[in-house]
Amino acid sequence: MKTSNVLSEAAMWEATVTCNPEYDGKFFYAIKTTGIYCRPSCRSKTPRYKNVSFFKNAVEAQKAGYRPCKRCRPDLKLQSYDPLESIIEDTKEIIENKYWKNIHLNTLAEEVGVSRFHLNRIFKNRTGYTPRMYLEKIRIQKAKELLNTTKLSSTDIGFQIGYQSISSFYNAFKRCTGLSPREFQAACTKTKGDV
Repeated sequence: MKTSNVLSEAAMWEATVTCNPEYDGKFFYAIKTTGIYCRPSCRSKTPRYKNVSFFKNAVEAQKAGYRPCKRCRPDLKLQSYDPLESIIEDTKEIIENKYWKNIHLNTLAEEVGVSRFHLNRIFKNRTGYTPRMYLEKIRIQKAKELLNTTKLSSTDIGFQIGYQSISSFYNAFKRCTGLSPREFQAACTKTKGDV
């Protein structure tokens, strides 16, 4: 069994079994039966000790013929890898790039590769918003921008940013800003006039 010069096999095995993120970047372990290598923090099923090899770095593991784990991504040049963070970032990116479309949670979850229940839970835990609430936030930001910089009517803006009815746009705008779109636009015009 290959070992790192710095850590004992016992210490590396303990870090592997406990999925200890403090050891990420200090060594990698590979599993002979699957042909993959992982970070110590990987949450994959704990391998049998007899099937494990330890390596100082990812390059050594790859030279020995192992491929990177798709779950913990040991091939990325990061000290640690949080797979949930990439799900959150991908979800935000999709919403920000398609906010005017009719986005369903099932479709969104499918695009980022998780169940809708899992996506809803982790997104809310990490951002404080559900994906639906985040979509509303982005739409209202765009509406405020358009109300402040164009002469479009509130109705046109509501439809342009993805609302299917003007009442749902008005309700969402008032909920997020405390003002109606017309009141917001009047306040922006007054502020510009004061400058």
